[in-house]
Amino acid sequence: MAYNIVYKKSVQRDLKKVPKMEVDRILNQIEQELSKNADAYPVLKGQFAGLRKYRIGDYRVIYAIVGDDCLVLRIGHRKEVYKRAI
Repeated sequence: MAYNIVYKKSVQRDLKKVPKMEVDRILNQIEQELSKNADAYPVLKGQFAGLRKYRIGDYRVIYAIVGDDCLVLRIGHRKEVYKRAI
């Protein structure tokens, strides 16, 4: 099943903290892989229960599946992405 990728407004702020070369790679992989197999990636526990994560090198994409949409909530380095509430 193909999912529509939708970005939360705060993702723009997250991407400003990521190097430009990495931003292009991350967005390309989200559009190619996450749109096809969003339901295949791990479900998070604890504070982020019910959300899912997608790993791209040292960066993590936290997202939720809402119907036919894949809502990207946060993109960040693996050390920092889980520290703030969504």
